Amino acid sequence: MTFTHSPSLSALPTFTPPIDISVVVPVYNEYESLPALVAAIAGALDGLGYTYEILGVDDGSSDGSSDRLRELAQQYPQLRAVILRRNYGQTAAMAAGFDHSRGQIVITMDGDLQNDPADIPRLLDRLNEGYDLVSGWRKNRQDNTFTRLIPSKIANWLIAGVTGVELHDYGCSLKAYRAELIRDLNLYGELHRFLPALAFIEGARITEMPVTHHARRFGTSKYGLGRTLRVVMDMLTVYFMKKFLTRPMHVFGSLGLASMALGVALGIYLTLVKILAGQDIGDRPLLVLVVVLVLAGIQLFSFGLLAELLMRTYHESQQRPIYRVREVVSKASSPGLALPVNPGTSGP
Repeated sequence: MTFTHSPSLSALPTFTPPIDISVVVPVYNEYESLPALVAAIAGALDGLGYTYEILGVDDGSSDGSSDRLRELAQQYPQLRAVILRRNYGQTAAMAAGFDHSRGQIVITMDGDLQNDPADIPRLLDRLNEGYDLVSGWRKNRQDNTFTRLIPSKIANWLIAGVTGVELHDYGCSLKAYRAELIRDLNLYGELHRFLPALAFIEGARITEMPVTHHARRFGTSKYGLGRTLRVVMDMLTVYFMKKFLTRPMHVFGSLGLASMALGVALGIYLTLVKILAGQDIGDRPLLVLVVVLVLAGIQLFSFGLLAELLMRTYHESQQRPIYRVREVVSKASSPGLALPVNPGTSGP
Protein backbone atom coordinates (compact mmCIF):
# COMPACT_ATOMS: atom_id res chain seq x y z
CA MET A 1 0.00 0.00 0.00
CA THR A 2 1.33 3.40 -0.90
CA PHE A 3 0.56 6.68 0.74
CA THR A 4 0.48 10.05 -0.93
CA HIS A 5 1.51 13.14 0.94
CA SER A 6 -1.16 15.79 1.29
CA PRO A 7 -0.25 19.31 2.30
CA SER A 8 -1.16 20.50 5.75
CA LEU A 9 -3.86 23.09 6.16
CA SER A 10 -1.27 25.73 7.02
CA ALA A 11 0.47 25.13 3.70
CA LEU A 12 -2.68 25.64 1.66
CA PRO A 13 -3.22 29.09 0.19
CA THR A 14 -5.75 31.14 2.13
CA PHE A 15 -8.29 33.36 0.45
CA THR A 16 -8.12 36.97 1.56
CA PRO A 17 -11.10 38.96 0.32
CA PRO A 18 -10.42 42.43 -1.07
CA ILE A 19 -10.95 45.45 1.14
CA ASP A 20 -12.31 48.83 0.17
CA ILE A 21 -9.73 51.02 1.96
CA SER A 22 -6.23 50.41 3.32
CA VAL A 23 -4.63 53.03 5.57
CA VAL A 24 -0.82 52.74 5.59
CA VAL A 25 0.97 54.36 8.54
CA PRO A 26 4.80 54.19 8.72
CA VAL A 27 5.81 54.25 12.39
CA TYR A 28 9.17 55.10 13.91
CA ASN A 29 9.36 55.76 17.67
CA GLU A 30 5.74 56.91 18.07
CA TYR A 31 4.87 54.91 21.18
CA GLU A 32 2.78 57.64 22.80
CA SER A 33 0.91 58.62 19.64
CA LEU A 34 -0.25 55.19 18.49
CA PRO A 35 -3.35 54.58 20.69
CA ALA A 36 -4.89 57.95 19.84
CA LEU A 37 -3.92 57.60 16.17
CA VAL A 38 -5.48 54.16 15.67
CA ALA A 39 -8.63 55.23 17.54
CA ALA A 40 -8.93 58.36 15.38
CA ILE A 41 -8.50 56.42 12.12
CA ALA A 42 -11.07 53.84 13.18
CA GLY A 43 -13.46 56.60 14.24
CA ALA A 44 -13.12 58.35 10.89
CA LEU A 45 -13.76 55.17 8.86
CA ASP A 46 -16.34 53.32 10.95
CA GLY A 47 -19.14 55.66 9.96
CA LEU A 48 -18.47 55.45 6.22
CA GLY A 49 -19.75 51.91 5.78
CA TYR A 50 -16.72 50.65 3.85
CA THR A 51 -14.54 47.72 4.76
CA TYR A 52 -11.08 48.87 5.75
CA GLU A 53 -7.78 47.91 7.29
CA ILE A 54 -5.07 49.86 9.09
CA LEU A 55 -1.48 48.84 8.38
CA GLY A 56 0.93 50.06 11.04
CA VAL A 57 4.43 49.53 9.64
CA ASP A 58 7.01 49.68 12.41
CA ASP A 59 10.34 50.78 10.92
CA GLY A 60 12.70 49.41 13.54
CA SER A 61 11.48 51.55 16.46
CA SER A 62 13.52 51.50 19.65
CA ASP A 63 10.90 52.92 22.05
CA GLY A 64 8.51 49.96 22.19
CA SER A 65 6.28 51.07 19.30
CA SER A 66 6.32 47.55 17.85
CA ASP A 67 5.01 46.07 21.11
CA ARG A 68 2.32 48.72 21.28
CA LEU A 69 1.26 47.92 17.72
CA ARG A 70 0.98 44.26 18.70
CA GLU A 71 -1.21 45.20 21.65
CA LEU A 72 -3.43 47.46 19.57
CA ALA A 73 -3.80 44.74 16.92
CA GLN A 74 -5.51 42.63 19.61
CA GLN A 75 -7.94 45.47 20.38
CA TYR A 76 -8.70 46.52 16.80
CA PRO A 77 -9.44 43.67 14.37
CA GLN A 78 -8.90 46.05 11.44
CA LEU A 79 -5.31 46.77 12.49
CA ARG A 80 -2.41 44.74 11.11
CA ALA A 81 1.08 45.38 12.47
CA VAL A 82 3.90 44.94 9.97
CA ILE A 83 7.15 44.83 11.95
CA LEU A 84 10.32 45.41 9.94
CA ARG A 85 13.58 43.81 11.10
CA ARG A 86 15.45 47.12 11.42
CA ASN A 87 15.18 50.79 10.54
CA TYR A 88 15.10 51.04 6.74
CA GLY A 89 13.69 54.55 6.36
CA GLN A 90 10.26 55.95 5.57
CA THR A 91 10.38 55.03 1.88
CA ALA A 92 10.96 51.34 2.65
CA ALA A 93 8.30 51.38 5.37
CA MET A 94 5.78 52.88 2.98
CA ALA A 95 6.71 50.32 0.30
CA ALA A 96 6.15 47.53 2.84
CA GLY A 97 2.74 48.96 3.62
CA PHE A 98 1.86 49.11 -0.07
CA ASP A 99 2.97 45.49 -0.57
CA HIS A 100 0.81 44.25 2.32
CA SER A 101 -2.25 46.37 1.53
CA ARG A 102 -5.41 44.76 0.14
CA GLY A 103 -7.56 47.85 -0.37
CA GLN A 104 -8.94 49.22 -3.62
CA ILE A 105 -8.01 52.63 -2.22
CA VAL A 106 -4.78 53.22 -0.27
CA ILE A 107 -4.45 56.11 2.19
CA THR A 108 -1.05 57.09 3.60
CA MET A 109 -0.43 59.24 6.64
CA ASP A 110 2.20 59.92 9.30
CA GLY A 111 2.13 58.27 12.71
CA ASP A 112 2.77 61.41 14.77
CA LEU A 113 -0.85 62.71 14.96
CA GLN A 114 -0.01 65.78 12.88
CA ASN A 115 -2.15 64.49 10.01
CA ASP A 116 -5.87 64.42 10.84
CA PRO A 117 -7.76 61.17 10.05
CA ALA A 118 -10.94 63.25 9.85
CA ASP A 119 -9.71 64.41 6.43
CA ILE A 120 -9.87 60.88 5.00
CA PRO A 121 -13.56 61.09 3.91
CA ARG A 122 -12.79 64.30 2.02
CA LEU A 123 -9.86 62.63 0.27
CA LEU A 124 -12.14 59.78 -0.79
CA ASP A 125 -14.70 62.23 -2.14
CA ARG A 126 -12.06 63.92 -4.30
CA LEU A 127 -10.74 60.57 -5.47
CA ASN A 128 -14.23 59.60 -6.60
CA GLU A 129 -14.32 62.69 -8.82
CA GLY A 130 -12.09 60.74 -11.21
CA TYR A 131 -8.58 61.29 -9.86
CA ASP A 132 -5.96 58.60 -9.33
CA LEU A 133 -4.09 60.43 -6.57
CA VAL A 134 -5.22 63.12 -4.13
CA SER A 135 -2.37 64.83 -2.29
CA GLY A 136 -2.82 66.70 0.97
CA TRP A 137 -1.67 70.31 1.31
CA ARG A 138 -0.77 71.47 4.82
CA LYS A 139 -1.89 75.01 4.08
CA ASN A 140 -1.63 76.11 7.72
CA ARG A 141 1.35 74.05 8.73
CA GLN A 142 2.15 73.85 12.45
CA ASP A 143 5.95 73.51 12.33
CA ASN A 144 9.03 75.58 13.07
CA THR A 145 9.39 78.38 10.52
CA PHE A 146 13.16 78.29 10.03
CA THR A 147 13.97 74.59 10.33
CA ARG A 148 10.88 73.15 8.60
CA LEU A 149 8.65 75.68 6.79
CA ILE A 150 11.21 77.70 4.81
CA PRO A 151 13.30 74.67 3.67
CA SER A 152 10.06 72.88 2.77
CA LYS A 153 8.81 75.77 0.63
CA ILE A 154 12.13 75.93 -1.22
CA ALA A 155 12.12 72.15 -1.74
CA ASN A 156 8.52 72.16 -3.00
CA TRP A 157 9.33 74.94 -5.46
CA LEU A 158 12.38 73.08 -6.78
CA ILE A 159 10.62 69.72 -7.03
CA ALA A 160 7.63 71.23 -8.83
CA GLY A 161 9.93 72.99 -11.28
CA VAL A 162 12.06 69.92 -12.00
CA THR A 163 9.29 67.32 -12.17
CA GLY A 164 6.62 69.47 -13.80
CA VAL A 165 3.98 68.44 -11.24
CA GLU A 166 2.68 71.61 -9.62
CA LEU A 167 1.91 70.84 -5.96
CA HIS A 168 2.22 73.11 -2.94
CA ASP A 169 3.25 70.39 -0.51
CA TYR A 170 5.21 67.35 -1.68
CA GLY A 171 6.15 66.45 1.90
CA CYS A 172 2.61 65.88 3.17
CA SER A 173 2.18 62.16 3.85
CA LEU A 174 -1.63 62.33 3.85
CA LYS A 175 -2.52 61.11 0.36
CA ALA A 176 -5.08 58.85 -1.30
CA TYR A 177 -4.21 56.51 -4.17
CA ARG A 178 -6.00 54.03 -6.36
CA ALA A 179 -4.53 50.58 -5.73
CA GLU A 180 -3.74 49.94 -9.39
CA LEU A 181 -1.52 53.03 -9.36
CA ILE A 182 0.36 51.79 -6.30
CA ARG A 183 1.19 48.53 -8.06
CA ASP A 184 3.00 50.45 -10.80
CA LEU A 185 5.27 52.37 -8.38
CA ASN A 186 8.64 51.03 -7.21
CA LEU A 187 10.19 52.95 -4.31
CA TYR A 188 13.88 53.32 -3.49
CA GLY A 189 16.07 55.82 -1.64
CA GLU A 190 13.97 58.78 -0.45
CA LEU A 191 11.45 58.54 -3.27
CA HIS A 192 8.36 58.52 -1.03
CA ARG A 193 8.19 62.31 -1.20
CA PHE A 194 8.25 62.12 -5.01
CA LEU A 195 5.26 59.78 -5.27
CA PRO A 196 3.13 62.37 -7.13
CA ALA A 197 5.91 62.81 -9.71
CA LEU A 198 6.33 59.03 -10.07
CA ALA A 199 2.55 58.70 -10.43
CA PHE A 200 2.58 61.42 -13.08
CA ILE A 201 5.15 59.39 -15.04
CA GLU A 202 2.65 56.52 -14.96
CA GLY A 203 -0.06 58.80 -16.40
CA ALA A 204 -2.01 59.38 -13.17
CA ARG A 205 -4.58 62.16 -12.77
CA ILE A 206 -3.45 64.14 -9.73
CA THR A 207 -5.07 66.83 -7.63
CA GLU A 208 -4.35 68.57 -4.33
CA MET A 209 -6.57 69.66 -1.46
CA PRO A 210 -5.94 71.53 1.83
CA VAL A 211 -5.87 69.31 4.90
CA THR A 212 -5.67 69.94 8.63
CA HIS A 213 -2.24 69.94 10.23
CA HIS A 214 -1.75 69.72 13.99
CA ALA A 215 1.25 70.65 16.10
CA ARG A 216 3.29 67.67 17.29
CA ARG A 217 1.99 66.42 20.65
CA PHE A 218 4.60 63.79 21.48
CA GLY A 219 8.29 63.29 20.78
CA THR A 220 10.42 65.19 18.28
CA SER A 221 10.57 65.36 14.51
CA LYS A 222 12.64 62.69 12.76
CA TYR A 223 13.54 64.98 9.86
CA GLY A 224 16.19 67.66 9.57
CA LEU A 225 18.25 69.65 7.11
CA GLY A 226 20.68 66.74 6.77
CA ARG A 227 18.32 65.07 4.29
CA THR A 228 18.62 67.91 1.78
CA LEU A 229 21.41 66.34 -0.29
CA ARG A 230 19.58 63.00 -0.55
CA VAL A 231 16.41 64.78 -1.64
CA VAL A 232 18.33 66.65 -4.36
CA MET A 233 19.86 63.42 -5.67
CA ASP A 234 16.48 61.71 -5.75
CA MET A 235 14.97 64.75 -7.45
CA LEU A 236 17.50 64.40 -10.28
CA THR A 237 16.72 60.67 -10.48
CA VAL A 238 13.00 61.40 -10.84
CA TYR A 239 13.72 64.01 -13.51
CA PHE A 240 15.76 61.50 -15.51
CA MET A 241 13.05 58.86 -15.14
CA LYS A 242 10.42 61.33 -16.29
CA LYS A 243 12.34 62.43 -19.37
CA PHE A 244 14.47 59.49 -20.45
CA LEU A 245 13.35 56.27 -18.71
CA THR A 246 12.48 54.52 -21.98
CA ARG A 247 15.02 56.35 -24.16
CA PRO A 248 18.30 56.86 -22.25
CA MET A 249 20.26 56.91 -25.51
CA HIS A 250 18.63 60.24 -26.31
CA VAL A 251 20.47 61.97 -23.48
CA PHE A 252 23.76 60.03 -23.35
CA GLY A 253 23.98 59.60 -27.11
CA SER A 254 23.25 63.27 -27.80
CA LEU A 255 25.88 64.43 -25.31
CA GLY A 256 28.37 61.90 -26.65
CA LEU A 257 27.86 62.92 -30.28
CA ALA A 258 28.07 66.60 -29.37
CA SER A 259 31.32 66.03 -27.47
CA MET A 260 32.85 63.99 -30.30
CA ALA A 261 31.74 66.52 -32.92
CA LEU A 262 33.31 69.40 -31.02
CA GLY A 263 36.50 67.40 -30.48
CA VAL A 264 36.74 66.49 -34.20
CA ALA A 265 36.08 70.10 -35.23
CA LEU A 266 38.84 71.39 -32.95
CA GLY A 267 41.12 68.60 -34.18
CA ILE A 268 40.56 69.67 -37.79
CA TYR A 269 41.32 73.25 -36.81
CA LEU A 270 44.61 72.23 -35.18
CA THR A 271 45.49 70.11 -38.23
CA LEU A 272 44.98 73.09 -40.53
CA VAL A 273 47.09 75.27 -38.23
CA LYS A 274 49.86 72.68 -38.35
CA ILE A 275 49.74 72.12 -42.12
CA LEU A 276 48.90 75.57 -43.47
CA ALA A 277 50.57 77.82 -40.90
CA GLY A 278 53.38 75.47 -39.96
CA GLN A 279 52.86 76.13 -36.26
CA ASP A 280 53.74 73.65 -33.55
CA ILE A 281 50.61 72.31 -31.83
CA GLY A 282 52.17 69.69 -29.57
CA ASP A 283 52.27 71.93 -26.51
CA ARG A 284 48.89 73.58 -26.99
CA PRO A 285 46.25 72.97 -24.29
CA LEU A 286 43.69 72.83 -27.10
CA LEU A 287 45.18 69.52 -28.25
CA VAL A 288 44.59 68.02 -24.82
CA LEU A 289 41.02 69.32 -24.94
CA VAL A 290 40.48 67.61 -28.30
CA VAL A 291 41.59 64.25 -26.88
CA VAL A 292 39.41 64.69 -23.78
CA LEU A 293 36.33 65.65 -25.82
CA VAL A 294 36.65 62.70 -28.20
CA LEU A 295 37.24 60.17 -25.42
CA ALA A 296 34.40 61.63 -23.31
CA GLY A 297 32.11 61.46 -26.34
CA ILE A 298 32.93 57.80 -26.93
CA GLN A 299 32.31 57.01 -23.25
CA LEU A 300 28.98 58.87 -23.14
CA PHE A 301 27.82 57.12 -26.31
CA SER A 302 28.82 53.76 -24.79
CA PHE A 303 26.93 54.64 -21.59
CA GLY A 304 23.89 55.31 -23.74
CA LEU A 305 24.11 51.88 -25.37
CA LEU A 306 24.51 50.18 -21.98
CA ALA A 307 21.59 52.16 -20.56
CA GLU A 308 19.43 51.08 -23.50
CA LEU A 309 20.28 47.43 -22.80
CA LEU A 310 19.53 47.86 -19.09
CA MET A 311 16.24 49.59 -19.86
CA ARG A 312 15.16 46.79 -22.16
CA THR A 313 16.17 44.18 -19.56
CA TYR A 314 14.25 46.10 -16.89
CA HIS A 315 11.02 46.19 -18.88
CA GLU A 316 11.23 42.74 -20.47
CA SER A 317 12.27 40.84 -17.33
CA GLN A 318 9.27 42.25 -15.44
CA GLN A 319 7.01 42.08 -18.48
CA ARG A 320 6.49 45.76 -17.78
CA PRO A 321 4.92 47.61 -20.74
CA ILE A 322 6.16 51.06 -21.73
CA TYR A 323 2.58 52.35 -21.73
CA ARG A 324 -0.40 52.43 -19.34
CA VAL A 325 -4.01 51.90 -20.45
CA ARG A 326 -6.57 54.00 -18.56
CA GLU A 327 -9.64 52.24 -19.95
CA VAL A 328 -10.95 50.25 -22.90
CA VAL A 329 -14.36 51.43 -24.06
CA SER A 330 -16.85 49.30 -25.94
CA LYS A 331 -20.60 49.16 -26.26
CA ALA A 332 -20.82 46.48 -23.57
CA SER A 333 -18.45 48.21 -21.11
CA SER A 334 -19.60 50.19 -18.11
CA PRO A 335 -17.69 52.84 -16.20
CA GLY A 336 -15.69 51.62 -13.23
CA LEU A 337 -16.11 52.88 -9.70
CA ALA A 338 -13.41 53.79 -7.22
CA LEU A 339 -15.40 52.32 -4.34
CA PRO A 340 -18.31 49.84 -4.25
CA VAL A 341 -21.83 51.01 -4.95
CA ASN A 342 -23.02 49.44 -1.71
CA PRO A 343 -20.73 50.39 1.19
CA GLY A 344 -19.61 47.50 3.32
CA THR A 345 -19.28 45.05 0.45
CA SER A 346 -16.24 44.32 -1.62
CA GLY A 347 -16.07 45.88 -5.04
CA PRO A 348 -15.85 43.97 -8.28
